[in-house]
Amino acid sequence: MLVEWFLRLSGGDPVIMGLLGGVVIAGLNTMGALLVVVWRNPTERHLDGMLGFAAGVMLAAAFTSLLVPAATDYGLPQTIVGFLIGVVIIDRGEILVPHAEAILTGRRRLPDAVRDGQDMRAVVLFILAITLHNLPEGLAVGVGFGSGNVETGIALMLAIGLQNIPEGLAVAIAARNAGLGTLYYAAVAGIRAGVVEIPVAVLGAWAVQYMEPLLPYAMGFAAGGMLYVISAEIVPATHHRGHARIATGGTMVGVITMLALDVGLAA
Repeated sequence: MLVEWFLRLSGGDPVIMGLLGGVVIAGLNTMGALLVVVWRNPTERHLDGMLGFAAGVMLAAAFTSLLVPAATDYGLPQTIVGFLIGVVIIDRGEILVPHAEAILTGRRRLPDAVRDGQDMRAVVLFILAITLHNLPEGLAVGVGFGSGNVETGIALMLAIGLQNIPEGLAVAIAARNAGLGTLYYAAVAGIRAGVVEIPVAVLGAWAVQYMEPLLPYAMGFAAGGMLYVISAEIVPATHHRGHARIATGGTMVGVITMLALDVGLAA
């Protein structure tokens, strides 16, 4: 039913499907960011569990919907090259924003000058860092639709959209706790981080649709970027506050959710 509806709405055009997929995942990210307005003080335990869920979804998606299909159908060497490029780009990007990880995990606050509105450089770095983390997610959805496998694209869209809700909330709360000002501004920071997924999803769908040899590289790139973010950012952020078991449980639920979506849509 969902596959038929998506095909009808997009006219079967993979690029339009990529656009729709990007809108859905960005919309769910926005929903999560806006939760900070009504759920102002979620406990660290809740946040770590939800981010663990996000990590589990991305972990399963990286393998079931990206790495394994790319290596099997299009070639292992190309997939590995794309994977390594994704890892390197996300890693190099984080060097450009050295303060963002500490802010996101609550280990550092922005300077007083930033909170007073006198210096926005650190704010820009913070939002840039979170935006960088969203790039492989949006790309994964676009590549999924661009590959021509609608079921894979929808599974990625739903799974990444679901994990974007806690991720959007976490970004908004981190922005508020970092001293960016009002709850409104914190929510906007979360929304901005998610909106970048729309053009990236469209670009991913367009690139692999019209340049098919890029497909295994793009799938590997998206998987590498997501796995790097999980290992370098989400796992450390959810384990350093004493809630490792809750975060791990969330990760297991996320893996099962992605697996169920993959199998259910393929049936």
